[in-house]
Order: sequence, then C-alpha cells, then structure tokens
Amino acid sequence: MIPPGSWLGVLGGGQLGRMFAQAAQSMGYKVLVLDPDPASPAGAVADRHLLAGYADDAALDEIARICAAVTTEFENVPAIALERLAVAIPARPSAAAVRIAQDRVLEKTFLSGHGFAVAPYRALSSEADCAGLPPGLLPGIVKTARLGYDGKGQLVVATEAEVLAAFRNLKGQPCVLEKRIAVALEISVLIGRAPSGACVAWPVAENGHRSGILDRTIVPARIAPALSDDARSIGERVAARLDYVGVLCVEMFVTDDGRLLVNEMAPRPHNSGHWTIDGAITSQFEQQCRAMADAPLGDTAAHSGAVMVNLLGDIWFETPAATALREPDWNAVLADPSAKLHLYGKHEPRRGRKMGHVTCVGGTLESRLARAARIKRILGIPD
Repeated sequence: MIPPGSWLGVLGGGQLGRMFAQAAQSMGYKVLVLDPDPASPAGAVADRHLLAGYADDAALDEIARICAAVTTEFENVPAIALERLAVAIPARPSAAAVRIAQDRVLEKTFLSGHGFAVAPYRALSSEADCAGLPPGLLPGIVKTARLGYDGKGQLVVATEAEVLAAFRNLKGQPCVLEKRIAVALEISVLIGRAPSGACVAWPVAENGHRSGILDRTIVPARIAPALSDDARSIGERVAARLDYVGVLCVEMFVTDDGRLLVNEMAPRPHNSGHWTIDGAITSQFEQQCRAMADAPLGDTAAHSGAVMVNLLGDIWFETPAATALREPDWNAVLADPSAKLHLYGKHEPRRGRKMGHVTCVGGTLESRLARAARIKRILGIPD
C-alpha cells in the first residue's frame, strides 16, 4: 500500500481531477496535477501544478520522480504518456486500458470480441466502407472514433448516401457507424477495481441527456433488481477483461425488449457518479485514490437515494440569445437544506460547459425528483 503522505499524480486538470485531489488530500495524500492550463480547476487545489503538456518529457520525468503512482482524469490523455510513466511508477489505469476506451473502433472490437452485447456497428476508415452496408444497420449514427464526447462528432444518418456525407463532413477520420436502437433507458455502472483484482460496484444509475450532455442522474435506477444485478455483473466482467485498476464507468442501453447493450466505457470517474460524494459510503473519487494506492476498496453502498442535476454554463445567461453573464440564484438553490451544491471553480461560464452539479439526497424518490425539478426551474434548466 502507498501510505498517506505520499504524492499521487493526475494527468488532467479538469473538474474530475479537482474532486479527486480533494478526496485524496482528505485522506492525507499530496497531489500533483499536470495540465497546460494555468486556470485549471484541479491545478487550483492541487499541492503542486505542473504547467506543461501531457507529452512533455521533462514534466513526465518530474511526475515519475515525485509521485508514487499516477492516474488520469480524462480519457483523451495520450496513452503513450501513461506508458512512459509506467516504466517508473504504477499507472492506474494502464495505458492499454485507456487506449481501448479512447477509440470507439478498438472499444467496440474489444467488447464484441469478449462476448459483450453491443449495438450492431461497422468501422469506417475509408469512403469505400460507407457502401455495401449490412441489412438492418440503418438508420444509424456516425461517430468519430476518437475525441468525441457529450454528443460531439456524431451525425444521424438514414441512407448510405448520408453515411458517406457524414464521413466526409467528419473530415474522413476513422469513424464508427452504429445502428440506432430503440432505447427504453440509459444506465451506467461504476466499478472500482484494485490491483489484486478485487472488484466492487455502486448501485446502477439511470441517466437522462439533453443535447448529448448528461442532464440528470437518478440512483438507484428505476429498473428491476435482476436487471440491475446483470448490469453490475457486466461492468465487473468488463473491468476484469481489461485488467483495469481504478474507477471505470460502463454505460449501457436498456432496450425496449429488456436487453442490455454496452454503449461505451470511460476509464475514470464519471459525471453520472458524482452522486456518490453525497449519497454513498465511499465516493468514486475516494475509491480512485484507494485503488491507486493499493489500499482496501471502500464500501459502495448508498446511504441515501439521490437525484443529481448537471449545471452547465447556460444558466449564467438570462435567455438562450443573451450574451451578458448573470450569477445564478444560489441562495434559492441552497434553500433546500438537503441539496448539495458543487461548483468546479471554472472562471469562464460557456454554453454547454460543465460548471457544477447539485445532488438532492434524503426523503422519497418522489420528493427527490420534485426537489430536483424545482432547482432546475430556479436555474432555468429545461425539465
């Protein structure tokens, strides 16, 4: 075990890194963040902030010299940086796991190759791949293989001609064409896995999106217990197949006919797991620290049901057409004594930018949903 007082490294300075740093510091660890942005949210709270790019050799050498282990807070960090660091210190998760999760072609190939059910798909690497599509693959969605998130880099298509047009629109970069599935619900499973292979899962989360960005998470998900058990089992088996160490999010579709399809993986703590800070015995960020340090994993039981609402930069604008900023009515939000407000320390609100979240805990599901809806009305978030 890496003891408290040791240094832990984080590649990435976003809000996930910030919340990880705060959790690690509360356990007695010191945190070094590598991020090129001097105003990064994680850098603002870290014990040390290295201002450099993720492929900067000198910065990586400094992490290896100071830190006892390193992790990443976003999946698009260059896997080669983790490979380089792993020569000297434990990189958790591994470069191999991150490389699979950051490329949709590798991800789909990995999942289907290990027997996990996914939506029908085809990899598109050239214009020729856009023709002669298998029957039943359309209508579908063309997604960039890399760097797409929160609905970015995705185009809906209905014909082969539209597939070709979408591929060209996305600059001919590698893509995946996925069949559009009749979805009853979108869920996510958070897994914590230790270097020993010990594995735990939190209660399944039910997610609602708006414009491709997570809007609301309900825990526990409103699904049958047997389906919830199946989803947690799938998540644990995915983590085992990856030989994953750390916190992994496995997002899934519940189809109209009750099947579970794996949609994608995030090799890090996840937006849909923020409820764990206020609703679970062990938060996803504490668990990431425990896994990094090879400490015993924490209890993932929920001590309260939760409804989490994402706060985007849009709420700093009076209307959709407004350009001037205004401060949201935080006093009205905090009038609910069991609403937990988390703001990420980002200096510039922008439309679509994740600025914080509010988690409603305690009471019945109906009361949590009503309180979350009230907060959304106060902040001007569509319900």
